Amino acid sequence: MSGSGKSVALHALEDAGYYCVDNLPPELLLPFIALEQQHQASRIAIAMDVRSANSLPQLPAQLARLREAGQSIRTLFLDATTDTLVRRYSETRRRHPLSRTDATDLRHALVEAIELERELLADLRDQALVLDSSVLRASQLQAQVKQLVAAPAAQLTLVFESFAFKRGIPVDADYLFDVRMLPNPHYESDLRALTGLDAPVAAFLQAQPEVQRMQNDIATFVAHWLPAHASNHRSYVTIAIGCTGGQHRSVYLVERLGEYFASDWVTLRRHRELAQTQA
Repeated sequence: MSGSGKSVALHALEDAGYYCVDNLPPELLLPFIALEQQHQASRIAIAMDVRSANSLPQLPAQLARLREAGQSIRTLFLDATTDTLVRRYSETRRRHPLSRTDATDLRHALVEAIELERELLADLRDQALVLDSSVLRASQLQAQVKQLVAAPAAQLTLVFESFAFKRGIPVDADYLFDVRMLPNPHYESDLRALTGLDAPVAAFLQAQPEVQRMQNDIATFVAHWLPAHASNHRSYVTIAIGCTGGQHRSVYLVERLGEYFASDWVTLRRHRELAQTQA
């Protein structure tokens, strides 16, 4: 999505050793890859956006051809909430690629352009790992991109993410679980300042039968559907777990579930609200 952090992501990929190309027209993808193979380029990152809307429908078939030829490909889709994108465009005073030049109500025209962009990119979004940059600083987005490309290549990578409902639902979640009904360490004075990464909080939550039932229920559900995702050639599945503040319960469950699935799947863990406080 325009305004969701493409330049930031490309800088992260350059730092990770990728040769980066911005706004390559989809019809040039296959010849470009063939040319770079002659030059023995091994790590290439290509950014595309809605400016190539007319030819973007070609992209899924092109990616399939590259995979059939033995290329290892990861597809990332950068996204953000509409309110966030409107604010960013207002702050930078840049024009959205799909904005009407004759509009009198600029904000309404910008929202219309963003929603049209979502429609045009929906199919590509469904086939990619979605990164929600709505509440991320540039350094946090760079860190997440580097974490993803550093993960071993696999048929399916699981991303477990904790978040706070009070700061909004992440738009990158494939599955979302609400754990606000569980006992809250926030109301224990000696645990309030700690997080789900700390041993005293983990011990408190581990002793709660409701927490263990929730952990088992989520694990059973996810495990049941992962083979279907893998057989559908999905590269990533993001499981978001939310509590009120994103500090204790959701963090603890992300850690436990990440550990549980790590023996069978490539697994990443991230904590949206803790990253905010540590940045």
